[in-house]
Amino acid sequence: MDRPSSSQRLHRQSRKRAAETDMSAASRLQSEDQFMCSICLDVFTDPVSTSCGHNFCRTCITQHWNSNIQYVCPLCNKVFCTRPVLEVNRLLSEIAAEFRRSITNKASRRSEEPAAKPGEVQCDFCTGTKVKAIKSCLMCEASYCQTHLEPHLTAARLRSHQLIHPVDNLEDRMCKTHDKPLELFCKTDQTCVCSLCPVLDHKNHEFVPLKEGYEGKKAKLEKTVAEIQQKMQQTQLKIQEIDQSEKLSREAADRKKAEGLQIFTTLKQHVEDIQADFMETVEEKHKSTKKQAEDFIKELQQELSELTVTAAEVEKLLRSEDHLHLLQSFSSINAPPTKDWTQVRVHQRSHEGSLEKAVAQLEETISKEVKKLLKLELKRIQQFAVDVTLDPDTAHPKLILSNDEKQVHHGDVRKKLPDKPQRFDPCVNVLGKQSFSSGRFYFEVQVKGKTKWDLGVTRETSKRKGDMTVRPQHGYWAVMLRNENEFSGRDDSPVRLSLKSKPEKVGVFVDYEEGLVAFYDVDSAALIFSFIGCSFTHKLLPLFSPCFNDGGTNSAPLIISAVSHTE
Repeated sequence: MDRPSSSQRLHRQSRKRAAETDMSAASRLQSEDQFMCSICLDVFTDPVSTSCGHNFCRTCITQHWNSNIQYVCPLCNKVFCTRPVLEVNRLLSEIAAEFRRSITNKASRRSEEPAAKPGEVQCDFCTGTKVKAIKSCLMCEASYCQTHLEPHLTAARLRSHQLIHPVDNLEDRMCKTHDKPLELFCKTDQTCVCSLCPVLDHKNHEFVPLKEGYEGKKAKLEKTVAEIQQKMQQTQLKIQEIDQSEKLSREAADRKKAEGLQIFTTLKQHVEDIQADFMETVEEKHKSTKKQAEDFIKELQQELSELTVTAAEVEKLLRSEDHLHLLQSFSSINAPPTKDWTQVRVHQRSHEGSLEKAVAQLEETISKEVKKLLKLELKRIQQFAVDVTLDPDTAHPKLILSNDEKQVHHGDVRKKLPDKPQRFDPCVNVLGKQSFSSGRFYFEVQVKGKTKWDLGVTRETSKRKGDMTVRPQHGYWAVMLRNENEFSGRDDSPVRLSLKSKPEKVGVFVDYEEGLVAFYDVDSAALIFSFIGCSFTHKLLPLFSPCFNDGGTNSAPLIISAVSHTE
């Protein structure tokens, strides 16, 4: 900010001194100027009257005449030949004394007012304790408390001053160039100026009074505030919407986790049961073999014991040198009878097939649980079922729609129909009337008895005339059947699908925000194919194609079925 020049500072100081002088005089006014001495500009002290009817302080008029050659009245300039005799004005003296006491009482009351708090504007005329200012004067460049403001409200020469709410930076409200109050608003330069600026520095500019400029800017600010508040409300609503979405997502996640925990707990229990059965079966087989082996070993140990005894007797007899004893004992020593063990084998029960049987049982159990899971998932998806009807204005001229607009088949004969922009040609397609630009939706189509068909969704803006390829990059997300058993998903390149069974009813599910398009075999609740990570920015419409009639081999219609929730 530019600093004021020396002359400007002197001018402001003199103006403030003048204001102080005015304040000193005006503060002694009650309601009329006759209580003020015109010489000292203060409340009368020992007032006296001249013969011309004017009143002065005795001391003031005496000193005035003592310093002048002629005896002249300071107010009417009447010349007296001789020095007038001054008469005491008792009534005015009493009124002036009463008025002085009133001023003293006001000063006393003002001294009892609390000091201005930090950050509050202080009165420039308070001595000692600085009281909070209630107004600032742009002409005096000063701020006033309630007591010191009174002259601005009563004195005639001060009532014309411009008062504003108290501010500290009064100098900023003065023109830096001309040292005059900023009273105008230059609409051309969008700045505040003084009364001299239009003549000297802003020639040919458009000006309005500060109040008018203030009101214009205030109106714009009020409009801006209203817009901001509206945006704040919208933002708050969006926050609530997102928060609600997160809560719903949290609830859905908790439900899904609970479902998954239940399923996996069940699967875990099945695995543990099958594992326990498998281990028990193997162990039982081993126990049978162990029992047989223990019996054989016991029998063999008995034979071994008897053979040991016989061997000891023979060895003893061999050590004898008594010829007679050996000959007499020889006939009594015979080897104990033993079993022919050459063909005896421990029967090992085979474990072959035990593990395979357990695995097969596990696969069967898991398959059952997976089917339950798929049915639960499909049941959840079916909650988003919508009522879809066919749009005749989009149907290829050879397609025949039922009266309820729920069935379509190829009719071989081309009907004479208006060639509307939305009508497919030459592709034998038809769209649903209903469009979707958010959320989730699901519908089912019966495809029983057909050898060819296309099903899916497409962008509202996708191409409908001439040659086109059913692929996501062209705005089509679909699966199709060809040659009765050849299924494929139409991704960036065709994806051959291997299905366990040929579906008779196909469910189509779309989650717009998640970018998901999924196809289900309704009867088995199995997922046929899905597009994930899609980015949808346009409205989506259901897509149907019964394909060509092929001489009657593909004459069965596509039928939009009412959704009956899977049990």
